[in-house]
Amino acid sequence: MRVAPPARPESGPTAADPPVVLYDGWCNLCDSSVAFILRRDRRAVFRFAALQSAAAAERLARCGAADLTGETLVLFHRGRCQTRSDALLTIVGNLPPPWPWLKAFRVLPRGLRDQAYDFVARNRSRWFGRPKVCMTSLAGFRDRFLE
Repeated sequence: MRVAPPARPESGPTAADPPVVLYDGWCNLCDSSVAFILRRDRRAVFRFAALQSAAAAERLARCGAADLTGETLVLFHRGRCQTRSDALLTIVGNLPPPWPWLKAFRVLPRGLRDQAYDFVARNRSRWFGRPKVCMTSLAGFRDRFLE
């Protein structure tokens, strides 16, 4: 007699759920980074949501990181949140060559990587400016953004 596998909860993450990049929709550097990922992600691995959106708030709450809104890039994958340099290196590792080579920076201590990340993050508005509207999609890629 075969036993049916246990039903999986509808709200729980699975390995099949696509990774979601949570970004600051009020940041030109972040918007440009999303566009960079979209143009190179030929297998459509990633989905996107502005940190200011309900979709992002729900994911941040699921991994206990609700206080990160607007502070950093967050990668929500398999029910966990990765932030800062870890998120960045995981993202480039899932893009086609030559971008996975950047994963070599994982040999550096996380504290050092995150200091460099934080330096750019602190200065991003001054260096790259702020958009007039929050980016919630990009032409031709609307289906990759969560509402």
